[in-house]
Amino acid sequence: MPKPPATIPDAAPDAAPDAARDSGTARGEILRVFGRIGLLSFGGPAAQIALMHKELVEDRPWLSEADFLRALSFCMLLPGPEAMQLATYAGWKRAGVTGGLIAGLLFVIPGALVIFALAALYAAYGGVPLVQALFLGIKAAVIVIVVQALVKVARRALTGGLAYGIAGAAFVGIYAMQLPFPVIVLGAGVLGAVLMARAAPDGGAVARVPVAATVRTVAIWGAIWLLPLGALWLVDPGGLLAQVGLFFAKLAVVTFGGAYAVLAYMVQEVVGDYGWLSTAQMMDALGLAETTPGPLILVTQFVGFMAGAQAGGWALGLAAALVTLWVTFAPCFLWIFAGAPYVDWIASRPRLTGALQAITAAVVGVILNLSIWFSAHVLFGALDTLPVGPLAVLVPVWTSLDELALGLTAVAGALIWGLRWDLMRVLPVMALAGLGATWAIGGI
Repeated sequence: MPKPPATIPDAAPDAAPDAARDSGTARGEILRVFGRIGLLSFGGPAAQIALMHKELVEDRPWLSEADFLRALSFCMLLPGPEAMQLATYAGWKRAGVTGGLIAGLLFVIPGALVIFALAALYAAYGGVPLVQALFLGIKAAVIVIVVQALVKVARRALTGGLAYGIAGAAFVGIYAMQLPFPVIVLGAGVLGAVLMARAAPDGGAVARVPVAATVRTVAIWGAIWLLPLGALWLVDPGGLLAQVGLFFAKLAVVTFGGAYAVLAYMVQEVVGDYGWLSTAQMMDALGLAETTPGPLILVTQFVGFMAGAQAGGWALGLAAALVTLWVTFAPCFLWIFAGAPYVDWIASRPRLTGALQAITAAVVGVILNLSIWFSAHVLFGALDTLPVGPLAVLVPVWTSLDELALGLTAVAGALIWGLRWDLMRVLPVMALAGLGATWAIGGI
């Protein structure tokens, strides 16, 4: 008879399976390796995941290829930044909860510090024509970057007619019907679980994880995440910090597909419902986030800072940014530390993998919406809404075409797609190109 699957000890969710987990040497290695990854993690999740694959699979035997792919699939199933969660998982695998905290924090902190500095400068000088000219070049590059992300995700996600149908329905839902992003994700997940389930390959017995250990981990990290938010509501019910914390805590639960996918939903809420930022400021926020290391979801930190700074000055902006960082990234540790012991089990569940495939397909439609929305706001000075039956379609006013922005976008496309320049070369060059072009036409 085959042996029953082994049960992971009660401490499993709080400890890694690697034998080196209690070693100071392992923690030192994590500090060194993820310090390097955190400083070099430019270019969005695709580039960050490729960097971690090189560091963790190719350059050192911390994860096998199969371990890396299973962990990546698991992180894509979670809300939040998959690259940061993959880093946390790798640290957990190597040295337990301490290793996961070190790896996850080092992946975020460098970019967060840069965003703090850039957001403070933007709050002080964002309206200066010189700064606006620099941002015009950066936003032209971001148009190309978002389209590039769309192509990459589509190639991976759209593997059949049903996936194309889900992507198309998601696009219509968010672009023409203004459906909330969480509704689209939930609907896609249910559809995928029913229609896209595939028999998982036989990988042998999967170890069981004690429920009590998982409940304990969820309770601890749930409290770490939500108790500070509750304290804010007790101190100042309905105040700006409490509103910012509640909004971004909700966003942390629905950010499937990364920052590109959730940006349109964030704009709907931040600009339309709360009035914290303008549409132009939201576009500048994405441009800033593209210039920094770390997860692109750090765009939320910029939004939090600007919401606070415009409402009450620099100090309130700093407090709002810290609240935003806390409620955005604390749940990432919750998902990983509670879920990491289940990675092998999840990989063996056909309906969960089907749900993931459908959500990824829906994200293609959402990123397509973002591509159109962002491009339209950069390239045209005026936009209109055209009613089509029960739908409302955003259309540009063609006479308001910004030929300078169009030319800069063409230059960015030539650099990124034609010459295949690295993002860190493209962004400063495009900023200078925006400055020079604006000066040439007398805009400065």
